[in-house]
Amino acid sequence: MNIKLEILNISTIEKIDSQKIFKIYDDWPKIAEKSFNLDIKSEDFKNINHIVFAGMGGSGTIGDIFESILSKKKIHVNVVKGYVLPETVDCNTLVVTVSVSGNSAETLAVLKSSKELGSKNIAFCSGGKMEKYCIQNKIKYKIIPKFHSPRATLPSYLYTILKVLHKTLKIEEDGIHESIKEIKKLNKKINSSNLKKGNPSLDLANWIKTIPVIYYPLGLRSVAIRFKNSLQENSKIHVLTENVIEASHNGIVSWEKKSDVIPILIRGYDDQETTKQRWIILKEYLEYKKIEYQEIISKEGNILTKIICMIYLLDYSSIFLAVNLGIDPTPVDAIDFVKNKLNENNTDKQLNNEC
Repeated sequence: MNIKLEILNISTIEKIDSQKIFKIYDDWPKIAEKSFNLDIKSEDFKNINHIVFAGMGGSGTIGDIFESILSKKKIHVNVVKGYVLPETVDCNTLVVTVSVSGNSAETLAVLKSSKELGSKNIAFCSGGKMEKYCIQNKIKYKIIPKFHSPRATLPSYLYTILKVLHKTLKIEEDGIHESIKEIKKLNKKINSSNLKKGNPSLDLANWIKTIPVIYYPLGLRSVAIRFKNSLQENSKIHVLTENVIEASHNGIVSWEKKSDVIPILIRGYDDQETTKQRWIILKEYLEYKKIEYQEIISKEGNILTKIICMIYLLDYSSIFLAVNLGIDPTPVDAIDFVKNKLNENNTDKQLNNEC
């Protein structure tokens, strides 16, 4: 099933998107603004020289985004997507655990380990075992409600965490407000009331026919990983990612041979000069080989603005692509299969019971 652009309409989207994830995306700017304006205490952790963000799936995206935001600040940042903390964790480390469900075994294991290592801790969840563990062990935590699914809940968690930690992380409020203002503007172009040519999310979705390879600069790694994840979860397709600089030493060779893979270039408007040069060379080679590609360039603004706007545009594209393919974007049966198998595993049962 492949729905053509000219016949896509709300009725078609509602029919295929059975749990109406697109409506949550329509409300992303409102959710972001409401989340940052919550009457919630901001925390100011002192003497921090190392931050670890831990989370899986949609929750893990939060860590990727903060890693990008903090990339030019004088603080060491790790993102953990698994069970094991870095050996460098100590009393000057802040471990931020994020689990939308509150029940992710991997993140619960990290939370438990961080307490044993004596780090500073704060957790964000919608309840579950994580809330229970924090209460029992007197760990700071914030409850954030889930909207639809972890991936759709991104703005709620991102902007609530920004509200709580912007002082600790020394992130300027003006930049946060700018990012909300810009996604409001973008919303008018990409939301479900604009189902016609010129909607950049819809145009990209209509172009994707096979397996995409996403090229990205280091500063936009979080965007590329999120787009890969969203295409996999919403559109149920295979996706590849390549750092544009590293790809010049290996991945570009793949284009010597004819392929059904299609390149998508994710660029920052103010990429470093060396990165800009690499984009020029890559595009020249693709054009020489007569390979069609798509180019997505970020908005101007601070790093948070660039990241959240690109994620918003690309996430929505993954929903439109799912509809084009006749696929319901919400169900993730394969993930449920893995979780059910893990629940049968004594190791994960033990971790969950301890937490």
